[in-house]
Amino acid sequence: MIRSLDVPKEAVRLALTTREEEKELIAKLETMGAKAAAVDIGGNVSISITKILERALVASKRAGLIPEEYASEGAVMGAARDALMQILERSNNLNVGGKIGLVRMGEDIAVCIYVSIGLLHLNEFAIGIGHRTLSV
Repeated sequence: MIRSLDVPKEAVRLALTTREEEKELIAKLETMGAKAAAVDIGGNVSISITKILERALVASKRAGLIPEEYASEGAVMGAARDALMQILERSNNLNVGGKIGLVRMGEDIAVCIYVSIGLLHLNEFAIGIGHRTLSV
């Protein structure tokens, strides 16, 4: 059983996985009663803000984390926006590549965005996380 405080931890773990690890972690989370999804992102982060938020929303709907209703969509978008704002300061107007991890357990939903920021031949990394609650 996943506790409320574990939901964001699992979202971070999911955002840091490879594709193979992702499938295993999602299966493990599902056996514990959680739902999870992950989606890759990339491009100039300043230009791609809307696309990043849309990808988080679409992934959460496809994986069954949320139903198609206004409050649930708003929760995902709010948590994704919070996570994105945390990485924007370090990555503004730069190209990024990374992954969004989304985990829902009961009333808790967490969104983690992990990116590698391209700076010539040097790479920086950033991570952001957002959390919301929804009625079951």
